[in-house]
Amino acid sequence: MRKIIALLLLIMFFGTNTAVLADPVFEGHAEKSDQIRKDLESELFTGQVEHLERSDIIHMTVSQVLDSNINIEGDEFFAEVVNDVEGDSGVIIPKGTFAHGRISKTTEAKRLGRAATLSLEFDYLITPDGREIPIEGKMSTKLHPVAETGKIIAQDVGYTLAGGAVGGFLALNWLGLEAAIASQGYTLAGGAALGGAIGLGAALIRKGHEVLIAPGDEIKVKINTSVPLPVYKDSALMQHEMQYPGLEVRISNVKHEEDPFGEANTITLTVMITNMSDKTFSGLDTALVNDYNAVFRPSIFGDTKLMFKQIKPGDKVIGDISFAVDNINRRFWLTFYDRRNKKALAKISVDNAYKNVSTKTKKKNDKVRTRKVNFKKETDLFELD
Repeated sequence: MRKIIALLLLIMFFGTNTAVLADPVFEGHAEKSDQIRKDLESELFTGQVEHLERSDIIHMTVSQVLDSNINIEGDEFFAEVVNDVEGDSGVIIPKGTFAHGRISKTTEAKRLGRAATLSLEFDYLITPDGREIPIEGKMSTKLHPVAETGKIIAQDVGYTLAGGAVGGFLALNWLGLEAAIASQGYTLAGGAALGGAIGLGAALIRKGHEVLIAPGDEIKVKINTSVPLPVYKDSALMQHEMQYPGLEVRISNVKHEEDPFGEANTITLTVMITNMSDKTFSGLDTALVNDYNAVFRPSIFGDTKLMFKQIKPGDKVIGDISFAVDNINRRFWLTFYDRRNKKALAKISVDNAYKNVSTKTKKKNDKVRTRKVNFKKETDLFELD
């Protein structure tokens, strides 16, 4: 009855010309959407297409802890691309692209020092604008039998991605998605005669280590198929910055370093600051802020000259400043604060600056970040077995 009354009211309002209610409302909308998509793609892409080849390797980090002692088969997780993947003509996979995966198999640590293992599978990528791209991928932390028997703990593990026409990435900077590892070898105490026998007995009953992969740990992604991808314009991948009138800041170098305890968690910036503003700054008025809005103040383990130097209006300084962060692979902004009200005045993208860092420095940074690759979990000294 309500439908009949509604229909009668519509007829009374529009008359008998029902064409008003028909297709024209939708005809223009589809054309407009197509045009918006084309305009957006022209802003993001150069029009060139590169291929992700079989020999290419992508560096990723997991977004949550994977622990062989806790996680079970079927648990889902995400991994994130930690640096831009480039072809001959430019970037084809931007930093921040996600891969969705799940744990396909787990094994427990066993006697004779046999380690636990995690086997992982991937089924799709998530582009920065949220679209899903089908893939196939596998990874296992299990060593080759020869390597395991010989106690060779140096290990490069990686995802193998296959299938799926990965194309049309849209890197929209305004859109996005949202455990320390101890890697050490076992040393068996041994000596002559009786000492050696005791060491052998301990080895026979000792269980292998558990596996733990934590955010910040890099894993290598090896591609086993050729995938066509569009090439991004440099301007499409630039991160947003906030400037303060009269304050000019240029980051000329970005180094990834270990702290005094051997953890790769320090970012050292070489900065040139020209202060023609109405404010006085020092290193204590700065911080690194990541894409999760976590704030990291200058580290006392780095160069502290710039940290305590007063940069007054009219001053120009050059120096290094270090920051200890929780995950060296995130996006960061060097942020300057008003020392009175603590409000952010300027934000300079470290990722934008990193594009101009020398290849030599980037290779050194890669070595620092990927030094620990066997994902060995810290042994609990109070755990009795």
